[in-house]
Amino acid sequence: MQVQPYLFFDGRCEEALTFYKKAVGAEIKTLMRWKDNPDPACNVADKNKVMHADIKIGDATVLASDGNGEGKTEFKGFALTLSAKTAAEADKMFTALSDGGKMQMPMMKTFFSERFGMLADKFGVGWMVIVEK
Repeated sequence: MQVQPYLFFDGRCEEALTFYKKAVGAEIKTLMRWKDNPDPACNVADKNKVMHADIKIGDATVLASDGNGEGKTEFKGFALTLSAKTAAEADKMFTALSDGGKMQMPMMKTFFSERFGMLADKFGVGWMVIVEK
């Protein structure tokens, strides 16, 4: 069994996918747009928006969509965690993800890791970056 996070970007999914591809090397495995949906009852204003995407970040799968496209994205109560092998790799990912976002805890040495930091990216998704022990 796997647990896969499904992120709804309310109209900014394609922008987010492009950002994650550059920031952390995300690989887009599946990308379906609303216009690809054969159901004629599909009532979405912009049929070019992302209905469903499947991306690979490291060994994990993250699912994403534009959802209803209302522009009211809120990611609360969770964070995605990236485990790096080295401090340099962790710093690189943290810096890339924090571009346009909000740092919550800068990368630093902690009692539990050589490097650890927390941020919310420019889409509001929470991230924790840690160096594996």
